Amino acid sequence: MPSAIYASSSSTVEATAYLALEDFLHASASGLWEAFWGAENDLMPFYISSLYDRNLRFYQAEQAIAKGKLEGLCASAIMLKNPRHPQGKWDDIIAFALLRPDIGGLTSADEDPKPSTSIMGEALFFALRVLLARSISRSNIPVSLNSVFVLLVDSQYGGVVKIEGDLSKLEFDLNNVYESAAAWIKNHSQIAISPVDRIWNKLGNANWGDIGALQVLYATFHSISQYAGTPKNTIEDLAADHSSRLQARRIERQLEDNTRVNGNGLFRFQHRTASPEIVEVQEESIKVDSRKSLKLEAGSILMIDDATWQKGYQIDEVLNDGEILFYIASSLEDPGKSLFLYVGSHPSQLEPAWQDMNLWYHVQRQTKVLSVMKQKGISSKYIPELSASGRVVHPGHCRKPSTGGNCDHPWCGTPVLVTTPVGQTVADMVREGRFGPDEAIRCCHDCLSALSASASFGIRHGDIRPENVICVKSGMGRPYYVLIGWGHAILEERDRPALNLHFSSTAALQEGKLCSASDAESLVYMLYFCCGVELPVLDSVEGALQWRETSWSRRLIQQKLGDISAVVKAFADYVDSLCGTPYPVVYEIWLRRLKKQISEEGSGKEVETTSS
Repeated sequence: MPSAIYASSSSTVEATAYLALEDFLHASASGLWEAFWGAENDLMPFYISSLYDRNLRFYQAEQAIAKGKLEGLCASAIMLKNPRHPQGKWDDIIAFALLRPDIGGLTSADEDPKPSTSIMGEALFFALRVLLARSISRSNIPVSLNSVFVLLVDSQYGGVVKIEGDLSKLEFDLNNVYESAAAWIKNHSQIAISPVDRIWNKLGNANWGDIGALQVLYATFHSISQYAGTPKNTIEDLAADHSSRLQARRIERQLEDNTRVNGNGLFRFQHRTASPEIVEVQEESIKVDSRKSLKLEAGSILMIDDATWQKGYQIDEVLNDGEILFYIASSLEDPGKSLFLYVGSHPSQLEPAWQDMNLWYHVQRQTKVLSVMKQKGISSKYIPELSASGRVVHPGHCRKPSTGGNCDHPWCGTPVLVTTPVGQTVADMVREGRFGPDEAIRCCHDCLSALSASASFGIRHGDIRPENVICVKSGMGRPYYVLIGWGHAILEERDRPALNLHFSSTAALQEGKLCSASDAESLVYMLYFCCGVELPVLDSVEGALQWRETSWSRRLIQQKLGDISAVVKAFADYVDSLCGTPYPVVYEIWLRRLKKQISEEGSGKEVETTSS
């Protein structure tokens, strides 16, 4: 779910919101059906569709958006599959969902928040239309279907409205339809309204264990039970069986140890009431079998196999960028040349830990990106070079099956990536106070050179930050900067960039995609924060977007970068003018202007100063 549906005028955000709502409803209905009613391999008899207000017909959101009907979408619904009417009818509706921008508007002002009157009016009249459609339907509608659940959601919050009543008491007046409906709602219906609570967290993920999501699931459960009857499994039975299923999954994933916490395995559950967000619980006393992870230290020798050759590397230094461990190593064949060496996670260990997914991007995905660059002939000293990649050669005999896969050794199949050159990250230079105006100008020029080379082949970086830029010192030559960390690079439309509240572009935070100027925008943020500006406290996407809007509108970024160079300040203005537009960055102009400011005198360098 986009973090703020209407925070941007972009129709892409609103389209994504409807797609996300349909996904949420499908996941809810599918999960409930499989858990309570469906037999093994039994297809769910429901589907999700959205309502178009111009003709009150139902369309899949993806189809409606493709036909230019986005602005007319007004609701989504869980619907019963009807072979005779595949597009859907009103009496096929199981549960209804209204996506509106201000459902959570009262959550901070009221201890028991309820939706606004206008939204309630919409919900009640939509529900009444469903009840009327059921009452005159020729389908075999159960008599018990005299109630409708309407889900009210925005980009973070949600609630439920339930309306039920006897339609035989509706006094219908063709000359005054709405007053007739209002009179029935007022005098002959029963309405229940749940409090509004959070469903999606600030990153757009559904918190299935929170009250907001649970009450929506509970309403969906009762909506399905009206059609499907009594479930074969009860909620109590599933809850009682939960611990044993959890234990079995942990044993399958080899997460079991001699340690037991709360009788359920490795993890301690901490009850928190202050925050609805997922929190990390530190548990130092819990240890996992050390054989499962590959531990390397200075002096270790690592052999890599790429099916056609084997190479050995000696670990010279262990580094930590705050997210992962990686290494400076040297080849046994060429001990004088330093290399960056990244060791990924074993394929079977990718699911449990977020850190392992970070390693996947650093190793497997970056290997793919650098290989594609090499195949396309992208050559630049400001882009890392793929030196080697392969799998760890573990001690002992490898009993890998002839059909492929890995043997049972915990190191078997562990991927490795080796790149060149080696240097110090800008993040470390900033911490040591060695990143001044001269370095910023050179860094800007070199990073733009890397972006220009990759953009010419349609590749964008997507994760520019101080940890992903290194300063390389080569012999007597001038130091230069290399843009590393290409694991989140955008190779095709479906790829998504990394999200960083301080360094990601506005488009990346709003829509999860990059525009043509996104990498340049991230570079501007990196230079801004690396030149003495304290990182603001940003705890949400909304806060990050607000900070960007304020900083650009008040020209805080341009003013600070003006202390470095008039050219860098002008470049920031240029990027500001391109943000959110389809126009590409013209790198050549800025590379020429930056190059003019960089000159050598002996073994050092100086920057031409110009008035801003």
